[in-house]
Amino acid sequence: MVTPIASTLVVMPAFNEEAAVGDVVREVHAKVPEVDVVVVNDGSRDRTARAAREAGARVLDLPFNLGVGGAMRAGFRYAQREGYDYVVQVDADGQHDPVGVRSIVAQLQHSDVVIGSRFEGAGEYAVHGVRRFVMRVLSWCISRIARTTLTDTTSGFRGSGPRAIAYFADHYPAEYLGDTIESLVMAAKAGLTITQLPVAMRPRAGGVPSHNPLKAGIFLARAMLALLVALARPRAAAPIEDATA
Repeated sequence: MVTPIASTLVVMPAFNEEAAVGDVVREVHAKVPEVDVVVVNDGSRDRTARAAREAGARVLDLPFNLGVGGAMRAGFRYAQREGYDYVVQVDADGQHDPVGVRSIVAQLQHSDVVIGSRFEGAGEYAVHGVRRFVMRVLSWCISRIARTTLTDTTSGFRGSGPRAIAYFADHYPAEYLGDTIESLVMAAKAGLTITQLPVAMRPRAGGVPSHNPLKAGIFLARAMLALLVALARPRAAAPIEDATA
């Protein structure tokens, strides 16, 4: 009998992460040896793909930079094609501790989508000021749409079960912020269940952050616009049925 963790694919979107991706892949293999790892090289201009392969990951090479949403859709399609039951997204910069993969997969036995929340008491991650305010507003709005309490709707450390994989393989949004906010709104509107559990966030192991503190404010303000766009999208045409049936 194949256990859930043995039917799990860790999908790691990576753009110019050659400094960290190899160590992150090796850490996943060391802490969760049952899972497979695929790195989606999102049009990197450095040696990200080579570093990932040398660390033992499978690599999907995208010819152009599509952003995290496009990379994750490629990962979901790969998982669906190869018959994985669970997908867990792990950042290539080392901020996510792979030890949390087991907890996420365990929670996926009861939910379609599981978010690793950085604000539930695990670790010391904190944000302040405008950024924190915007994140709370986003979480409040999406919690009502999903009909459950969510505290970290921009977290990239999350898992998807069979129904979510089937849905995201076709519908995962590739637009700006689609991988976080819009994907949750679309999942909720399609009838997928969403829950969360606490995770610890670590400093980046390498590479360059996508946003400095000033840009972070702009980023999160634009997140509100992304939420409005997501809400304006039509509901999924048909209910999502059990993909394993």
